[in-house]
Amino acid sequence: MSEVSKPNSSRRHVLQGMVAVAGAVAMPSVLRAQAPIIMKMGTPTINDSQHEWLKMFGAMVEAGSKGAIKGEIYPASQLGAAPRMIEGAQLGSIQLICMPPEFMSGVDTRYEVLGAPGLFRDVAHGQRCLQAPAFNKAFLSIGESKGLRGVGLFANADMIINCRTKLGSVAEVAGKKVRVLGSAMQIEQVKRLKGTGIPMALGEVLPALQQGTIDGILGSLPVITAMRYYDTAKYVLETGHATITVMSLVSKVWYDKLPKEFQALIDEAGVKATADIFPWIVDFNDKQRKIWLENGGDIVTLSKADQDAIMKLMLPIGAEVSARKPAEKELFDLLLKTAETTA
Repeated sequence: MSEVSKPNSSRRHVLQGMVAVAGAVAMPSVLRAQAPIIMKMGTPTINDSQHEWLKMFGAMVEAGSKGAIKGEIYPASQLGAAPRMIEGAQLGSIQLICMPPEFMSGVDTRYEVLGAPGLFRDVAHGQRCLQAPAFNKAFLSIGESKGLRGVGLFANADMIINCRTKLGSVAEVAGKKVRVLGSAMQIEQVKRLKGTGIPMALGEVLPALQQGTIDGILGSLPVITAMRYYDTAKYVLETGHATITVMSLVSKVWYDKLPKEFQALIDEAGVKATADIFPWIVDFNDKQRKIWLENGGDIVTLSKADQDAIMKLMLPIGAEVSARKPAEKELFDLLLKTAETTA
């Protein structure tokens, strides 16, 4: 499996073509090895859990297929911003994408239900809920009719607000322009804090912070630490009012053309990578918090009064937003039931 620094390289393609021709001349046709099936995998982030999940998954698929499927990893939006990656997966030009499901809310609004505040007691509770069979199956199947087959779903980190200026309390979010993932769930969260939610591709966020186009972002500490935001926006307010989750989806156009044994391999590798990534996440999140502080980052944890206040504002959002569409409400109700009954 390889990680690629640039999505396309004409020079590389020419060299590959020369090697292929030379091999064809040197070997009888009955002995020619079949070219591997390329599996391009993209994610908006780098050096974080999404990136690591792709490494785990890709290694499993390559090993399980005995090299018949070759994984190529493109982190840091090398295959385009999230909307372009999603389109590529639907069309089959990208074989797998890994990102928070809220990015897919333009494909189907049900993807945004995991962005609702107050669902999980902590990240570990969230992970257990996401793996509960009924909810897991329902959520992973959302995009089947839109060309996207879910193969992985995991809880990643608690929500934080990262800002260019220090936030001592949630009241200080008022008037701020805050980057969100583009789902109604996240836009409404910033609105309740009297700020303005600005949907924006991840690759545009750091320049926007540097230029003052936005004041901060809703996000997770591990991601912004891995991307070194502490040099530009070193202030973090740990609100913990919601949980960042991650989803991996395979292009159904590509998947449906695979032999049945490779389809089973893709599904099994998705389940195993999702189980294996969580202990890695727990350790990684702890390390990233320390790194943030070591590099001059500032973290403010909410007081009990502030925590109670933000949850009072946020808790109604999930039910109110999901009620706008019956199918979304049905999935949100299943999620609530799962959260209530999962220890």
